[in-house]
Amino acid sequence: MPSAEAADAKKRAALVTGGAVRVGRAIALALADLGMDVAIGYHGSSSDARRTVRAIEARGVRAVALRVDLRNPAAAQRVVTAAAAALGRLDVLVNSAAVFRRTPFPTVTAGTWDEFLAVNLRGAFFCSQAAARVMARRGGHIVNIGDAAIARPMPHFIPYAISKAGLASLTSNLAAALRPNIAVNAVAPGPVLRPKGYPTARWSRLTRNRNVTLADVTAAVTFLATCPKSITGQTLSVEG
Repeated sequence: MPSAEAADAKKRAALVTGGAVRVGRAIALALADLGMDVAIGYHGSSSDARRTVRAIEARGVRAVALRVDLRNPAAAQRVVTAAAAALGRLDVLVNSAAVFRRTPFPTVTAGTWDEFLAVNLRGAFFCSQAAARVMARRGGHIVNIGDAAIARPMPHFIPYAISKAGLASLTSNLAAALRPNIAVNAVAPGPVLRPKGYPTARWSRLTRNRNVTLADVTAAVTFLATCPKSITGQTLSVEG
């Protein structure tokens, strides 16, 4: 039997940070397919954001694109309140925005370190803080997008790996802080989409022919965005 939240999806609204492109876009469209109104947060992908809004609206729900620099904690909080104002409510926050690129250990600078932690971890924290205030009356769901790869060493991606490990800790701690009214969970995908410029041969070695699709990831996210609130503090690995 579906949860009350799942049955009520058509009356709900979601914000997906990083929702203009790639995995974030797929998540935004999947939530729209459930009947949710969807706001997407984006930074530099304005044309992609407009295309994603049109794709969401084509599903018969409302959509809005909101530009945000998650490196700024105040901006991270404002995008949440702006999404709630534009859609009339906010029931689901998906922290999907992330910086990801190869950063060999000798090349990491203080600026590099700060960028990864600010976008991937601190931004998620302050978005969640604002969402908790907005969701205080009705309750809601927060879903963080982690990475299954952090279970293994990532010597050429250390700032990224540490930011995603911090997101796993944030998930369990927020779940404890916000229960029972707000469920906080995470999805940790394996390799799904080859990053732009990533060598094909290296990508094949990384994926080891595991068949993880965008549909697999979005199925996990939509479940955690509509599950009973007694399911909280969990990280669901999707890596085949």
